[in-house]
Amino acid sequence: MTTIGIIGAGHIGSQVARKAVELGYDVVISNSRGPETLAELVTELGPHAQAATPAEAAAAGDFAVVTVPLKSYQDIPVEPLADKIVIDTNNYYFERDGHIPELDKGEATTSGLLQEHLPTSKVAKGFNHIYAAQITSDGTPPGTENRRALATSSDFPEAAELVTKLYDEFGFDTVNIGPLNESWRVERDRPAYAVRQNAAELKDNLAKAPRTI
Repeated sequence: MTTIGIIGAGHIGSQVARKAVELGYDVVISNSRGPETLAELVTELGPHAQAATPAEAAAAGDFAVVTVPLKSYQDIPVEPLADKIVIDTNNYYFERDGHIPELDKGEATTSGLLQEHLPTSKVAKGFNHIYAAQITSDGTPPGTENRRALATSSDFPEAAELVTKLYDEFGFDTVNIGPLNESWRVERDRPAYAVRQNAAELKDNLAKAPRTI
């Protein structure tokens, strides 16, 4: 049984957990406030879920999903995630996170910052440009006409392949943007952000994306 360590139990983290449990994964989910604050969610998720600290979730997962506000990315535990694939859902909201000059100038990407913080992990972007509620509602079987597509990006092919597999299980096609230095194409306020699109439309929207907003 594959275990997913989920660091962040907000809208996206809890929705990923719900779908993962439905698909037969075990999940260990955490937040910054302590496992006891997740009792209601874990009860809802059932026997395949447990609450933990971020370090415990990182250690327990065969791979991890990091879904915390970008301003907190440097709080993610490094050592327990060594040699693991980490799916990063982060988006940059300067109103919440404060201004990060290298992002404002188009010199970095959100997932690239996490990769720098986790040098021994394999970071892939995922689930960042879909509304949380749609993670459990918009998926359809493979081959469905006009199936919704989501983007991923990683410097490690095996990380992008894992996201592609997970997307397909969740009910989505995948468009691989390439390395993390291209992942800005699916960040906030670009044409591909938070709109429903099939794979061809997603590719078109990625191509239209401006480097800075």
